[in-house]
Amino acid sequence: MKTTVERIQKNQVALEVEVDEAKLEQALEQAYRKVVKKVNIPGFRKGKVPRPILEARLGKEVLYEDAIELIIPEAYSQAVKEAAIDPVDQPDISIVQLESGRPFIFKATVTVKPEVELGQYKEIEAEKLDIAVTDEDVQNYLERLQQRHAKLVALEEGTVEKGDQVTIDFVGTINGEPFAGGKANEYNLEIGSGTFIPGFEEQLIGAAIGEEREVKATFPTDYYVQDLAGQDAVFQVTVKGIKRKELSPIDDEFAKDVSEFSTLEELKADVAKSLQQGAEARAKRAYEEEVVRKVVEAAQVDIPTVMIDQKAESMVDEFGQRLRFQGISLEQYLQFSDLTREQLKQQFWAQAEQAVKTNLVLEQIAKVEQIEVSDEDFEREVVQMAEQYQRDPVEMRKTMLGIRDSLDYRIKLDKVVKFLVEQSKSVVKPVTIEGLTKATEEEKEIEAGATE
Repeated sequence: MKTTVERIQKNQVALEVEVDEAKLEQALEQAYRKVVKKVNIPGFRKGKVPRPILEARLGKEVLYEDAIELIIPEAYSQAVKEAAIDPVDQPDISIVQLESGRPFIFKATVTVKPEVELGQYKEIEAEKLDIAVTDEDVQNYLERLQQRHAKLVALEEGTVEKGDQVTIDFVGTINGEPFAGGKANEYNLEIGSGTFIPGFEEQLIGAAIGEEREVKATFPTDYYVQDLAGQDAVFQVTVKGIKRKELSPIDDEFAKDVSEFSTLEELKADVAKSLQQGAEARAKRAYEEEVVRKVVEAAQVDIPTVMIDQKAESMVDEFGQRLRFQGISLEQYLQFSDLTREQLKQQFWAQAEQAVKTNLVLEQIAKVEQIEVSDEDFEREVVQMAEQYQRDPVEMRKTMLGIRDSLDYRIKLDKVVKFLVEQSKSVVKPVTIEGLTKATEEEKEIEAGATE
């Protein structure tokens, strides 16, 4: 077999593959044995028609299609290895020469992984957050714990306050007309939870049991039901019942009720330790992400559209899986949101492009720095995963061997990130847990905005 390689565009390669006539003849014979079982020719038993007669009656071309289906996959795979290219899409195949007694020649045009021009990736300067857990952080956590373990007590009388859980009947209208989903009976709502449209919950504060109120609210312009987005609605609401949280005092008895500890001081110490560990883990991830982001920004790469499209498709699938865990199908979400799958994919496009570029840059650094995955790396990862998922290491190893290539790829990229962090220069920035939380929320808002 002979292969000629031609780069026809920056990320596109044409392979002209020549398969010798003996290989073609072998494939034609295999095709004949397959086709002869299906044809009926007078004077011959089914499956016993000699090849020359079959070709004379039906034409040699009847065997060619099956023959090339036998040849091309193996020949293309071998040509890819010889050319040392990395295809990212299915090839476009065209036949150049197909005649009995002559070499079979075909051309495969395929998109390949792009070349990456690295910028600076060593001695990257990034902020390293130095987390300080304060007494106030511990107290805030205990108060949240107190809220979670509060008892709900039904009121005989009184008015609605923030934090109460109310049972309501309501009927909503827009321009005097009822709308789908705008009516409910015996609906439980926590005032201040923000689960209803803005302005709705606040207008119930001060209402008494049995009272009817008219509540006016406007649906957000980005509301998931497009027909309601931005619309002014009027709700006739009846307060049927009020339940108020009864908080236990934060003391030794509280510590015994909500934890394994017998004193409040022990609980506080454990909370402080957990907050510190969690904050440090978040700060570590934030530092790694900033280093990687700066390395990726410094690199140049012309990414084939097909790679971004594939990544965006996988992101839509992952999004669909997350929805299923919430009891919603992707089809239902698309219907509620008045979106097509393609429109949803476009919302993930920028995120997909960044993810593809990041992986390409990290792959190139692994190549330049000769970062590889050893058997020891694989075994270490298997043990860690077995501990994390509380599985038997032997069984986990069997499972992971089935996806060894994808696991090795993840391990390799993790090793590259570790290498980049070790080569970086940190600038320490003191921050409180509150400051770290605000920064994380801002990042989430930015990410959310990128998919709108």
